[in-house]
Amino acid sequence: MIVKHFFDPDTYTLSYIVHNKGNQSAIIIDPVWDIDIASGNMTTKSVDILISYLKDHSLTPEICLETHAHADHISGAQILKRLFPSMKVAVSSRITSVQETFAKVFNIESDVPADGSQFDYLFEDFEEIEIAGLSVKSIPTPGHTPACSSYLVEDALFTGDAIFMPDYGTGRCDFPGGDATKLYNSITKNLYTLPADTRVFVGHDYQPGGRDLKYQSTIGEQKENNIQLPASQTESNYVHMRESRDKTLNAPRLLLPSIQVNIRAGHLPAPEKGGISYLKLPLTTD
Repeated sequence: MIVKHFFDPDTYTLSYIVHNKGNQSAIIIDPVWDIDIASGNMTTKSVDILISYLKDHSLTPEICLETHAHADHISGAQILKRLFPSMKVAVSSRITSVQETFAKVFNIESDVPADGSQFDYLFEDFEEIEIAGLSVKSIPTPGHTPACSSYLVEDALFTGDAIFMPDYGTGRCDFPGGDATKLYNSITKNLYTLPADTRVFVGHDYQPGGRDLKYQSTIGEQKENNIQLPASQTESNYVHMRESRDKTLNAPRLLLPSIQVNIRAGHLPAPEKGGISYLKLPLTTD
């Protein structure tokens, strides 16, 4: 099995293409659609790199796995689906709770039914299916968001924002529906119980201290060395640390556009006059 990583330095996001040698089908995980938030201009620079790899290796993506409705980048799933219309876009069935929450925040309930219908496939917790000749298991990892899932593809675990490289720690839990206690249990009960040699591929790398890019570890390394959640960490200490740290964090730069698009499975809102789509900007006053 080949795991090819792609790094977007603008959002520190890692996307992946997974495929077997000799099999022309592939799996894509968390692709990025680039946006310049100041101008509203969207480009396909990041997706184009994935497409080039697919074409160079004569691959057709069978499915695009979204680990959650990202708050820091816009999904490139629908750009890929234009070129590969048979590709399914999949996410956890718990996406409906995230849709319900944020459709209210943006007052778009009439445009975004909270039923997951925007996606082609909804994974149930711990569901296991064969995709592109590979065994894929959806492992629930709520905490960062209620609908986060990690995907175990053969012996490779793709964790999205649940857990990062050991020197960075775990995902934040201060978004609506986030919960540090749930993330602690997701990681310790659903991930740390996997075999120690299970490969771990993270959804972001923020390169702490200016180090070079890293994206792969193992469950054993995480349990031993994760700076925020080693296996020896108690729930109460972790929750106190995580909640205290989250209070110091700023909102992600692309939070408002990302959520509105990603709860739609990467679709933009329906175009209006001139064929232009518009996103909303909620305003609050003191």
